[in-house]
Amino acid sequence: MDDFDWQPILKELQRPPMRLDFGNTIKGTSVRLVDVFVDSMFEFVDHKLSPSQSNFAPIDYEFKEGVDVRVTEGAIPDDFPIGVYIRNGSNPLFGGLKSTKSVFGKARDIWVEGEGMLHALYFNKSNGTWNVVYKNRYVESQTFKLEKQRNKPSFLPATHGDSLAIFLSSFLNWLRFGKLNKDMSNTNVFEHSGKLYSVAENFQPQEFDIFTLQTLGDWNVNGAWMRSFTSHPKKAPGSGELVTMGVDLSKPFVEVGVISADGEKLLHKVDLKLNRCTYSHELGVTQRYNIFIDHPLSLDVNRLILGGPLIEFNKNKYAKIGVFPRYGDSDSIRWFDVEPNCTFHILNCFEDGDDEVVVIGCRAQESTILLGEDDEGSKELNELLFSRAHQWRLNMKSGEVKETSLTPSNISMDFPFINSTFTGLRNKYGYTQVSHLLASSISGMPKFGGIAKLYLHEKQTTASSNRLIKMEFHEFEENTYCTGAAFVAKQGGVEEDDGWIITFVHNEQTNISQVYIIDADNFSSEPVAKIKLQCRVPYGFHGDFFPIHM
Repeated sequence: MDDFDWQPILKELQRPPMRLDFGNTIKGTSVRLVDVFVDSMFEFVDHKLSPSQSNFAPIDYEFKEGVDVRVTEGAIPDDFPIGVYIRNGSNPLFGGLKSTKSVFGKARDIWVEGEGMLHALYFNKSNGTWNVVYKNRYVESQTFKLEKQRNKPSFLPATHGDSLAIFLSSFLNWLRFGKLNKDMSNTNVFEHSGKLYSVAENFQPQEFDIFTLQTLGDWNVNGAWMRSFTSHPKKAPGSGELVTMGVDLSKPFVEVGVISADGEKLLHKVDLKLNRCTYSHELGVTQRYNIFIDHPLSLDVNRLILGGPLIEFNKNKYAKIGVFPRYGDSDSIRWFDVEPNCTFHILNCFEDGDDEVVVIGCRAQESTILLGEDDEGSKELNELLFSRAHQWRLNMKSGEVKETSLTPSNISMDFPFINSTFTGLRNKYGYTQVSHLLASSISGMPKFGGIAKLYLHEKQTTASSNRLIKMEFHEFEENTYCTGAAFVAKQGGVEEDDGWIITFVHNEQTNISQVYIIDADNFSSEPVAKIKLQCRVPYGFHGDFFPIHM
């Protein structure tokens, strides 16, 4: 292997992401020969899930036409908005995530991979009576359609495992399909200029119809954004412009773009000129600035070739936060050195006076991205999963950094969200899903047993906790865990927390999935409504509520 010239292959692997064009990749006999090689050399193996991981398993049905569901406890408030709550998540085809075995070694997908599936709950009112309908549907990306047509697993896992197996799997995927890996579109949903999109950061967003959930195609801003797209784009305060970023395996490793409010034009694009491919999941905005967190979780093909992992978290490497004007170039970025961390999710960013920028996120000391079934029952999992609300105050004038944890060391939380009206502005409240550490440790997968309300500018009253912020908790019943929690603003609301928290929950003892509606202003009380679903809804990722104006 040392004498083999990898440079031609490496050059191809580091090309920017391409649109799929299966008809022009390799034709006829060549395609069949490569397929025969893959079929003979690689054996697909199902991931085996333990009972504690049962609700991470995919479902094999779609309710495209929708089914009526009913409130089993409480009632939907009269001033709840007409609209749809949609949550995205991984729902792998062909029975679940796959591993491969070959003479080149083993490779597997990681727990965040798998085709996207949208789960939607529609709220409509007729003659004073609420009607609620549930639908679910796959996000039908080009790679989804390809594997459905072939009716078998086709893309080789190329994320985690033996280096040679991952490298060759990536190359064979590219050789056959023009892609290193499939387009999952399983992480989040967002709205821009009246259109809805499903997204995961390995490809461009997929537009879908709000009423049918039907996939309408890729969105590349009329050909101006031909690279990956963050799962958490941000609406710029005031302008309505959409700020996004794209991460790539080759230079430019990270670019940030500003899309017009009507979604038709790319108004600005800047290469951050990083010297590594940082696996950054979310960016932030304020009224004047964009914020990028450069933490030491990286992807590196060269490291893979030398026998190391493709994805690696190295806490001995640097961590920085970059702040730059909305339309700034790379020279305008003000970099602030911060303590090494892994921060996937930002709660909010805002400007405090003329000089300070405040960034609040869920910060961990390690990365959990590669955790999965192999880590079931790990004694170290609690520490690895541990994530706290953390604040960085960045002084644009002096360069000083003040960072502090806002929440206690015995509570792990992530997947933060706010009233989106306050994105990029100083806000009072934040919300997070709270990890159930014992259940997460037993299963080796993250489970969230409640939701926290954070009072961002109010301190705890006890003397021993004077540096920590006030919190309230909404805890679920035993063996019940949530995903995709989102804030629903009250029609005509005055206060920031005038509204509700909505979330999918699943009771693992009864195997029943529901949707809870929680009063954000009466947070610790019982949900105002519990809506029982007709089917099991697997755990997923991010969700949001979209008002529909009838």
